[in-house]
Amino acid sequence: MTNKNNTKGKVAYITGGSKGIGLGIAKVLLDAGMKVAISGRSSAALEEASLALNPIKDHLLLLCSNVSNSEEEFDNISKIFSKWGSLDLVVANAGVGHFSSIDELKKEDWDTVIRTNVDGVFHTTKASIPLLKESKGLLVTIASLAGTNFFAGGAAYNASKFAVVGFTQAVMLDLRKYGIRVSTIMPGSVTSYFNGHIPNESDAWKIQPEDIGQIVLDLYTMPARTLPSKIEVRPSFPA
Repeated sequence: MTNKNNTKGKVAYITGGSKGIGLGIAKVLLDAGMKVAISGRSSAALEEASLALNPIKDHLLLLCSNVSNSEEEFDNISKIFSKWGSLDLVVANAGVGHFSSIDELKKEDWDTVIRTNVDGVFHTTKASIPLLKESKGLLVTIASLAGTNFFAGGAAYNASKFAVVGFTQAVMLDLRKYGIRVSTIMPGSVTSYFNGHIPNESDAWKIQPEDIGQIVLDLYTMPARTLPSKIEVRPSFPA
């Protein structure tokens, strides 16, 4: 059972929140009474997300931006503070994937993955720190089991997710002295639109986006003295 007294009116920011895991997390946090800002690169996708979420009035903020741009991330945090005056939970979720053998991997695809998955997490983290210090809040990065399990064709994606895991663990050590809790979630197969996939009935065995949202909520409501700093998540019954 969720303790809504711990979540009602709290402010969360989710990057890549217009679909997939980010949207699932937003649904769970809104249901728990939080005010939620979601960012994404497509204003149309953000509007669709708003319709799907159907939030309480003034509990959702849409931010059209690209996490690979540091200035846009700082601007997003400024907009959140201007609207709600605080920030309690940040979920650095935005990510992309390009998969091919290293001899065929294009430089532009490598750059896109690293700038989004690694630089983006860095930008979101840096922009959020001042407000998270004030709230003694929680920072969650969404990594992947690809951050510990490498595979052929995954040079760019593996590199990015290994980096996110290492970055998050170091940041956890840097920021806990300020009362900021930092954790990374490493999902396996999740039903999402990632890499052009269209969710369908065959995805029923996979982790659902709302399941990741529940983990984020559980992390936030956990006693502040205890920090699960790295969480691996797998389907219980893989196909």
